[in-house]
Amino acid sequence: MSTAAAQSKKVSFRAKEVTACPICDENHQKEQMFQGGGRLIAGKLAQDLRRTYEKNKKFGRVSPLDYVMTVCPRCYYSAFPKDFGTLSNAENEAIRMQTDLRKSYIEKILGPLDFMQDRHLATGAASYLLAYDCYQLRGPAIAPTPKKAVSAIRAAWYFGDLHEEFPNLGYDKIRDLMYQKAAIIYGTTLELMQSGQEPVDSAAGMLGPDTDNNWGFDGVIYLNAYLTKRFKNELAPKPEDQLLLLSRAKRTLARLYGSGKSSKGKPGPILEMSRELYDEYNVLIEELGGEK
Repeated sequence: MSTAAAQSKKVSFRAKEVTACPICDENHQKEQMFQGGGRLIAGKLAQDLRRTYEKNKKFGRVSPLDYVMTVCPRCYYSAFPKDFGTLSNAENEAIRMQTDLRKSYIEKILGPLDFMQDRHLATGAASYLLAYDCYQLRGPAIAPTPKKAVSAIRAAWYFGDLHEEFPNLGYDKIRDLMYQKAAIIYGTTLELMQSGQEPVDSAAGMLGPDTDNNWGFDGVIYLNAYLTKRFKNELAPKPEDQLLLLSRAKRTLARLYGSGKSSKGKPGPILEMSRELYDEYNVLIEELGGEK
């Protein structure tokens, strides 16, 4: 079989350049996805801005998200590629000290994993759960907060998929936990966009939250409102606190919706979903007694 024919049957390949882990010095060649060739069959855009993909008859399950994060196969340090090697001494030490704990808890959740092998559903889920934990130990210079938000919502997607595949293993609990973490962190990201405590502009190229469309800061505003509404009971158990939380999210969403109506440059899908979400907010806030 020719090389071209062999490649046409594969989803991914190994990069020629070697990636060295700054934590444990392990060398590996990052797996990357082939482009084109009918590998991806795009489906609908979900309410949480996830692009769904149909199962491919030739290649089976294919997801570009599997290959995004750089993960050390030895110490399980995970990060977006641009951040993988940019560690301060303090960050390096903190992540290195957590290695055993990181490996232990991820294997308790997902079993033994081998990142030297081709990525799949479980290693994809692990890559984002590990990234979320590792970004907890990064300093403000690399804008870790929006990257934690993206890692959290992608982890939630993956554990939702795992729950569908293995419904009796409790993956739905991890899915909901990561959604709730994302809800909180997207709100914090909005605050940082205004305060400038982190250089969030530097994260604009990886805000996603998916890989087919980078909705950027519009996506942050929309997801903050969407997740706040979806998890209002967990975020604010008391009705009066829910009203305050929802009113604040609605005002932010109104800016996205309002700017979209006056600008032809705003992407249509997110504008339409923002309009629908804004209407849902109005109904919900009225049910809680209306804005004070």
